[in-house]
Parts: sequence; structure tokens; C-alpha cells
Amino acid sequence: MAVIIDKNSKIIIQGFTGKMGTFHADEMIKYGSNVVGGVTPGKGGSKHLDRPVFNTVKEAVKQTGATASILFVPPAFAADSAMEAADAGIKTCVAIVDGIPSHDMIKIKRYMRRYTKSGKMTLVGPNCAGIISPGKSMLGIMPGHIYKEGRVGIISRSGTLGYEAAQQLKNLNIGVSTSVGIGGDPINGSSFRDIIEKFETDDETDAILMIGEIGGPQEVAAGHFARENMKKPVIAYIAGLTAPKGRVMGHAGAIVSAYGESAVEKVELLKECGVTISKNPSVMGDTVKRVLG
Repeated sequence: MAVIIDKNSKIIIQGFTGKMGTFHADEMIKYGSNVVGGVTPGKGGSKHLDRPVFNTVKEAVKQTGATASILFVPPAFAADSAMEAADAGIKTCVAIVDGIPSHDMIKIKRYMRRYTKSGKMTLVGPNCAGIISPGKSMLGIMPGHIYKEGRVGIISRSGTLGYEAAQQLKNLNIGVSTSVGIGGDPINGSSFRDIIEKFETDDETDAILMIGEIGGPQEVAAGHFARENMKKPVIAYIAGLTAPKGRVMGHAGAIVSAYGESAVEKVELLKECGVTISKNPSVMGDTVKRVLG
């Protein structure tokens, strides 16, 4: 199996015929992802990239059996698109979109509480690179060629640091089971803890690399979960050791506002949880290799 998506995942693109939707849908198709169609309101019944276009997600799911979707829609429409996907029975939705207002994310998360755990959609993002299970499927915007198929799970708030880790691992002949970009916004659909829990139960993942940054309690919460519930080793790199307190550093969520949210504090708290720390981004791969033995 693979975490969240695999070669059997049937994917639709929300915002299919737009410039970004077209470009990245084409890249996913070339990678081998099972893209079965897309949604653009008002263009239903037509074809795009030799695949059917539907007016609604519900129609797309009914006609194609789609289980996963990816959003390439303007930020103002992203909340409605995600909620439409949940109502249509989509199991996994990736919100690539940057700039979704925080109150819209609160609205989405509150809306999804109406579903039971077994019927609840997994939302990844926003402001993220997406998900890739190398050799199986890509539901995102990452450069697929840098990912080698293997047994290390990656979770990252930063897209580019996730790419860097994948390339370092590939250079060391270490592969990736699944890489998940959870996004750098203050409120996201899936947290580090949500994803490491999935990796812990995945037979094809032996270790997890967690790439975090300043701001928010997510990394430490994942560390506490790992200490109490996980047998697999967790390695972490936390960006922002020199970041000044109170200043946003790139990502909207990368701002220190309380104890435990600076990089230094996160590193110390994670060490207490038994997490192995990569001292800087250039040795993420070497640190994983050392842990794997």
C-alpha cells in the first residue's frame, strides 16, 4: 500500500481547464497518475487533455468513480470547492492554492465535522506541494523525477525543503514511500500528527522525516504522539534557527507567538520526545541514512 494515494487512485482536477490546472494535470498524467477527468463549471460535456470535463464534482464522481481531487481554483473559491468535494464523496483533496483566508479554512474544517471519521475527506494543504507516492501516483506540483521509490516517509511544511530532502535521499540511494506537503499556512487541513499516524500503520514505510519551521505547535504535537504511540524512528529538521521573534518568515504560519514555537525550542522539545534532529538542511539525507543504519 501507499499512504493516502496509490496507483489505483482515480483523480479529478478542480479548475481543470485553467492555465495552472492544465499544466499540472498534464504533468501528473505524464508521471502516470490516473487522472480520469476534471471540473470546470459551464464547460461540462467537453473534453480537455483527452479527458472529460464536468460541471460539478458530484457528476464527476458519479461518472468516473473518482476518489481524489486537486484544487487549482482562485483563493476566493477554494472553500466552496473543498466543501463540494467532501459532499461528493471525494476521499482525498489537495488544496495547492496559496492565499486562502484563515477564516475560510476554519469554515472548511468546521463543515467537515458533519462527517464520521470513516467517511471524512482527508484535506491536504492549502499552500502546499501536494502528495507523491513515487512510482505509483502524484497528486501535486512537485518535480516527480527527483523522487526515488523506497521506504522513507516525508512530511513537510515547505515544498522546496521537501524537494531538497527527496533529492538528497535519492543521491544516497534511499527512496521515498510517500511525501506529503502539508503547507505553510497557520490553519491547514492535515497536521504533522495526522500524517505520521498514517505512516506508522504503513507496511511500506520504515522511517519518517518531518520538515518543520518556526510558528505553531504542530511539530511538537507530532513529537508527543510519536513518543507515546510510534515504533518507527522519526527524524526532524526545523527551519528558522536564526529567525527573529514576531516576524513572518515566508509562510503565513511561520511566526513565533508563544513558547515552543521558535526553532530552538521546537528542537529541544522534539529531542525530549526521542526525535532525531538534523542540524541543518544539507544533512537531512545523511541523518536519515544514519538512523536507518
